[in-house]
Amino acid sequence: MEKCDQCPEDEWPNSRHSSCLKRPLDFLSFHDLLGILLTLLIVTLCVFSIIILVIFIKYRETPIVKANNRNLSYIILISLMLSSLCSFLYIGNPAKIICLLQNIIFYLVFTFAVSSVLAKTITVLVAFNVSKPNSKFRILLRNRYSYMFITLCFIGEFGICLCWINFYPPYPARDSVSKSGILILYCNVGSHVLFYIALGYNSFLALLCFLVAFFAKKLPDRFNEAHHITFSMLVFCSVWISFIPAYISTKGKYMTAVQVFAILASSTGLLGFIFFPKCFIMIFRPEFNVKKSQYIRRK
Repeated sequence: MEKCDQCPEDEWPNSRHSSCLKRPLDFLSFHDLLGILLTLLIVTLCVFSIIILVIFIKYRETPIVKANNRNLSYIILISLMLSSLCSFLYIGNPAKIICLLQNIIFYLVFTFAVSSVLAKTITVLVAFNVSKPNSKFRILLRNRYSYMFITLCFIGEFGICLCWINFYPPYPARDSVSKSGILILYCNVGSHVLFYIALGYNSFLALLCFLVAFFAKKLPDRFNEAHHITFSMLVFCSVWISFIPAYISTKGKYMTAVQVFAILASSTGLLGFIFFPKCFIMIFRPEFNVKKSQYIRRK
């Protein structure tokens, strides 16, 4: 009682307060049940992305793939595959380089995916509305303008991430207060303002894509990809809106798990609503995958 020594941050006093014991470490590990389940979901989503990409490449000369701007479809599928692989950075003992790459790589990859979907949606809207052969808006149907648009969107997110890692870089941190007797290892984002700005930039692109697709879905044609994009963006926005309160209210490995689940859920929404219906037609209903089919817009 007269002489009391403070235990180090990574240790905790025993029941008699006579010695210090090592605190159990709390982080999302590959060996935890939660980590194993998330790993299986990541691998499953990545495998599905590869399978769909292979299907699109195999049927690249069919009308349904050509009508959906196959180059942009390839870009979206590769981006979704990479975004699912980025989730592995959130599992395991957080190190300095891991914390630095976690959010930065994910936001850059996901910006690429969302901006590609937005470019695809704008192409659909222009294709349906431009009827005059000499219209100035027809140049927007060229692939190079879609790539320029994607590049501009990517540069915007890259600028935000560059400011983030230069001025307030994420770093590994420890929390010995939130849970008694447990040392929480996590990645501090460095600046919550820049974290939400980067998230808000992606959300803005998704919301813009949703609005463009919502107006495009009313266009008169049975084949209109805007319907699928509208639902996928609705899922995307719903996931990330619900992510913010869930992220704030959790601690430790569950906070990381919420972030991984949000990444996987939004990626699955894009993959499921945009690509699964087309794969179903290509494999199981090939009679619809012809130019004369009413499913595909006659030109």
